[in-house]
Amino acid sequence: MSATHHHHEEQDFLFKYIFSQDHKMISKQFLITGFLMGFIGMVMSTLFRLQLGFPGESFWAIDFFLGSWAENGVMAPDKYLALVTMHGTIMVFFLLTAGLSGTFSNLLIPLQIGARDMASGFLNMLSYWFFFVSTIIMLISLGVEGGSASAGWTIYPPLSALPQAIPGSGLGMTLWLVAMAIFIASSLLGSLNYIVTILNLRTKGMTMTRLPLTIWAFLVTAILGVLSFPVLLSAALLLIFDRSFGTSFYLSDIYIGGQVLEHSGGSPILFEHLFWFLGHPEVYIVLLPALGITSEIVSTMSRKPIFGYRAMVTSILAIAFLSVIVWGHHMFVTGMNPFLGAVFTFTTLLIAIPSAVKVFNYITTLWKGNIIFSPAMLFSIGLVSTFISGGVTGLILGDSALDINIHDTYFVVGHFHIVMGLSAIFGMFAGVYHWFPKMFGRMMNNTIGFFHFWITIVCAYGVFFPMHFLGLAGVPRRYYTNSEFPLFDNMLDINELVTWFAIVAAFAQLLFVFNFFYSALRGPRSSQNPWRANSLEWTAPVEHIHGNWPGEIPEVHRWAYDYSKVDENGEYVSGEDFISQVVPLGPNEKDGGH
Repeated sequence: MSATHHHHEEQDFLFKYIFSQDHKMISKQFLITGFLMGFIGMVMSTLFRLQLGFPGESFWAIDFFLGSWAENGVMAPDKYLALVTMHGTIMVFFLLTAGLSGTFSNLLIPLQIGARDMASGFLNMLSYWFFFVSTIIMLISLGVEGGSASAGWTIYPPLSALPQAIPGSGLGMTLWLVAMAIFIASSLLGSLNYIVTILNLRTKGMTMTRLPLTIWAFLVTAILGVLSFPVLLSAALLLIFDRSFGTSFYLSDIYIGGQVLEHSGGSPILFEHLFWFLGHPEVYIVLLPALGITSEIVSTMSRKPIFGYRAMVTSILAIAFLSVIVWGHHMFVTGMNPFLGAVFTFTTLLIAIPSAVKVFNYITTLWKGNIIFSPAMLFSIGLVSTFISGGVTGLILGDSALDINIHDTYFVVGHFHIVMGLSAIFGMFAGVYHWFPKMFGRMMNNTIGFFHFWITIVCAYGVFFPMHFLGLAGVPRRYYTNSEFPLFDNMLDINELVTWFAIVAAFAQLLFVFNFFYSALRGPRSSQNPWRANSLEWTAPVEHIHGNWPGEIPEVHRWAYDYSKVDENGEYVSGEDFISQVVPLGPNEKDGGH
């Protein structure tokens, strides 16, 4: 009897923690896998920053992490390229796409719309396991002979299409493509699930205009993913054909080592079109969930309704629509027809309008608010800051005439790390600090959170702000040292400064890691609604139960942003400064969302 009982428990463990179909567990799986990959990506960037700040010097850290990749702790040029490539790939796809969409879409969609779970728990589980397999393949590619992919995270052919071009274009590149194909499958399964869940499983009374802005952001993100990830899959498949089966989609008139290759008729520009048709929507696939999370937190922590709810929804939709017609701004120097360049410049500058609407609405929500500076709120305000300062430099890069001067310099690196990297990471941190009680039933430590925020934002600007000046001076990106060019000798000090900031920022993340795991195990227990928020997830019990709510699913009567609502006598309508979505409207009360 005991044996069968024991077997049953084992199965429970397997299906509760590993092959779970519960959205709350899957969100934790995505988060922790994403963090692990992010940590690897961060170590890589710290290592190549050492090389850029102190070119050709020997470091024990490089020796420790890279071993045979670095003779006597000095980084080899081809290994520098491999690190840059894998850092970009891991951060964009495996940390930001998974850490934001994977984690928060899974955690919040059923809880905020009032559903028992996702439309298909099984597809949800598959989505995570495809993601996990692709992370494993991507990590294996680091250890193969010849090293990992080294053609930059954008893997432009012909460098990536010719296995004989560089050592990193061998098996490492093939594994990169396989991992990305599996990752895309995971992303599509997840996205389809999110869309169906939001459209079909909303609880009674939860109209589209009563949805929290987080859910709008996740819905539009998922739609963007479904539209654009298949294009990247086709780009990767054609590249696999060119590499392994002798086709010439991207190759034409190539000479290598004095030999003429028998490829003709292809065009590497075709790859760029296919890649950036995903690559630009990808920026917003990463950013929109962070912006949605920020909307929710800024409103809750200002104790004010979000300013311009409908304008916020419209701007999310406008950003999504425009993001699909701007990909050419990555390609102004490819010999593109200047008229086409002008069209892409126009659409790129247009996207600044809905972005500005969001920024002004955040600032107006904060204005005269009764602000509570929790770590989540600080990271949200940090996101508004990086979104502005990174977006402003985008106006320069988005102009086809101005871009020629600074294309492929450190200006570009500074721009997209601030606007996409930092904004998305800050959104992710904000979400983790804010919904941690929902995930683990415990509270994170605020003091460590404050230290984490301030060190991170100061160092992050310290790393990426000076890069704009390097770029304006003409320092090209992806070079492993600029010591061959006397022109850039006086730039070494800036690179050294950036490296120091990067090292401090990397150590600051250890504060977060400690806070996260210590609080998950030992933190003070959370109340049901620690932030006194309105949305549905805070009406569910702290203990995770299958189906989210015991008994009936709550019915929704109002939008999610009734904070500090007063009657004609200036008294709070509900006696408190928040009214949950499940509270019916009073006789003379208007619903904000309608």
